[in-house]
Amino acid sequence: MPRTAPLLRPLLTLLLGLFSAVLAAHSIPDIPVRGAFQTGGEAEITIEINPRNWSESPKMALSLEQKDFLTYTDAQREELLKQTRAFVATYLEFTLEPIGRVQPDFTYDFVAETGKPLMKMDDAVVARGRWKTKIPAGVTGWKVRSLPGHKVATVFTNSVDGKEHPRFMVMFPGETSFTFDLTGLTAKAPTAPTPGSVGTHDTDAATGATFVSYLKQGFEHILPEGLDHILFVLGLFLLCRAWRPILIQVTTFTAAHTITLALATLGYVSVDPKIVEPIIAASIAIVALENIFRPTYGKFRLLLAFVFGLIHGLGFAQRLIDERIPEGSVVSSLLGFNLGVELGQLAVIALAFVATFWLRDEDKYRRWVVIPASALIALAGIFWAVERLS
Repeated sequence: MPRTAPLLRPLLTLLLGLFSAVLAAHSIPDIPVRGAFQTGGEAEITIEINPRNWSESPKMALSLEQKDFLTYTDAQREELLKQTRAFVATYLEFTLEPIGRVQPDFTYDFVAETGKPLMKMDDAVVARGRWKTKIPAGVTGWKVRSLPGHKVATVFTNSVDGKEHPRFMVMFPGETSFTFDLTGLTAKAPTAPTPGSVGTHDTDAATGATFVSYLKQGFEHILPEGLDHILFVLGLFLLCRAWRPILIQVTTFTAAHTITLALATLGYVSVDPKIVEPIIAASIAIVALENIFRPTYGKFRLLLAFVFGLIHGLGFAQRLIDERIPEGSVVSSLLGFNLGVELGQLAVIALAFVATFWLRDEDKYRRWVVIPASALIALAGIFWAVERLS
């Protein structure tokens, strides 16, 4: 074998690692923390914890489904609650200002994801904690800190008198939320501004903070979380390294997934993830196989990029839908997330180019890189499609 062949080993090792990881990939089980406050001081703090959160690799772990949960004994269910309480006590810190840190006395029950009742056999089971309390006089705000050591994001949202506050925050481990203003809630006659209301300056700050938060989340949805999307983008890259075909393919893919991402997030389109996810997996295999058997850049390739972009957009949107973004923050969240996704895709292409630019001979590039890498990607897509259909 020529001397340059050993240089391919790091790239093939990376692809094999992606292949093994992608087979079990699932969406990240974020932790929603919601504060619901009433004028007069009544409050309810709710939290949802997916049992996957305390596993070594939450993204790779399978959700506990209703059909399996029904077979659990009382002791097994109590063990789940014990682990849930330990996770909350270890990794989440709640603060009332100026009182300081507090430990909510959560009452737990089991529900489906997004807080819905458990009904279907394949519903993912989560532990929902609820703490009903009365805000002490003099409390001016509350916040949550996501302590280091775990591997999922915490989503901080609030409402006052049934009205969702537009500002919310997605916190990664080690980050602290903004302080949500509770001034006046315990007074008999609250003075302006009403708690939870937002002036022009506050609205601008909330919009900017939401945009930045979702910009980061969109990027991480690709790197390192989005192994399926990484493989698809690599499939586009492998056909041809010339900048013009790459740019046109990525632009076509971007335009398509932007359309469905917006439509699905805004509620104009709704497609069952059980339909979308197998198609996304199949798209990975189809693009990779085309690299092997029909290595020609043209209109058909662009059609594939556009059609599959529409499907991937529905997959991207599910992340935003599941987080139940307040209505006033949907647009800034959507824009930030979409831009973050694009930056993540460009980063994947840049890394792929850096890994292969030294191999200038196109015949050797195809023989040593395109064909073996595309074969691995196709196998991952096929396996994943079958897994998601089962």
